[in-house]
Amino acid sequence: MIQLNYLEKLLGDVDVEWLPLGNLAEIGTGKSNRQDETEDGEYPFYVRSKNILRSNTFQFDEKAIVVPGEGGIGDIFHFVEGKYALHQRAYRVKATSDVLDTKFLYHFMSSKFKQYILMKSVGATSISIRKPMLEGFQIPIPCPDNPKKSLAIQAEIVRILDAFTAMTAELTAELNMRKKQYNYYRDQLLSFEDGEVEWKTLGEVALDFGRGKSKHRPRNDPSLYGGDIPFIQTGDIRNAAHTIQEYRQTYSELGLKQSKLWPKGTLCITIAANIAETSILGFDACFPDSVIGFVANPEETSSSYVEYLLSSIKTQLEEKGQGSAQSNINLGTFQNLKLPFPPITEQERIVALLDKFELLTNSITEGLPREIELRQKQYEYYRDLLLSFPKSHSDEAA
Repeated sequence: MIQLNYLEKLLGDVDVEWLPLGNLAEIGTGKSNRQDETEDGEYPFYVRSKNILRSNTFQFDEKAIVVPGEGGIGDIFHFVEGKYALHQRAYRVKATSDVLDTKFLYHFMSSKFKQYILMKSVGATSISIRKPMLEGFQIPIPCPDNPKKSLAIQAEIVRILDAFTAMTAELTAELNMRKKQYNYYRDQLLSFEDGEVEWKTLGEVALDFGRGKSKHRPRNDPSLYGGDIPFIQTGDIRNAAHTIQEYRQTYSELGLKQSKLWPKGTLCITIAANIAETSILGFDACFPDSVIGFVANPEETSSSYVEYLLSSIKTQLEEKGQGSAQSNINLGTFQNLKLPFPPITEQERIVALLDKFELLTNSITEGLPREIELRQKQYEYYRDLLLSFPKSHSDEAA
């Protein structure tokens, strides 16, 4: 599939010259800020993250690479082609040399730039990219005295690497379509007419239902932490899939005394920072009062069924928390919420169907997400292999 033998022939024993990026490209920042965003704008608006906003105006019409000046330091998120707007704290790098292919530069910076920036920033109290850092980044130019051959070598490397990114993009598009299908299918399964099923509050179908506890002040007292009792926080719930399998913090015995240990199988629901994120405990654990715990009465329902119910109305729950400096909702929001509960056998059928779809759509160990992860690793392997040009002693000194 990858014509490495052909590439080796193409490279042969060619000379490679390392030149500073400032000698090969035009480097500058944008002029826009977030207030220039328009939801349905005509042009892409690149900021300091992977997210692409929209704008009704553009500043540039070109091939270029976008480099965040702050935020994702050293990450290369975007290769752009055409008209676009750019944030004032993001850089654009446009190749101007007749021996440099912009897409080749994009792949090379994706491979090497982050390591370069982190080395430049050792000892700095805060990390941000300045124009001289970009200008000094060294770029390998094969056959610098023969522009035609140099560009041919770069184009072949680009062709190989673009084949990998195209496969990843195709799989990602398929995954996004599957997610839309999953959401539609889930919502259809969980839609009931009035009188068709019983509508109950979570308190009516729970053995235990309430906020987590963290009574001690200050909350960051070191004596509360470092034991062997898992302590789950809102970020752990957001990052988990259907079940929480990992945690980043633990409580000591003192931490446990001022908190509450919830059993494995508890449904965790966030009510601050990340609103209405849900996941089920894969082990006994404590959590703070920014999380609600729901322990299902097995005669009435299951944690899995309630999690699917809440995920289907997540947008409505998020809207209830808007309007404050930090989005949040309270326990009362859920205490007063009436939800549909068909007979247990029907709930189990719905959960079994959604579990299968969930596995294919969202699982990081099976299905499309796993395939995308493997393709990305494959791309990174060959990218680093193809872009590892030798340096002379003088180049290394530079």
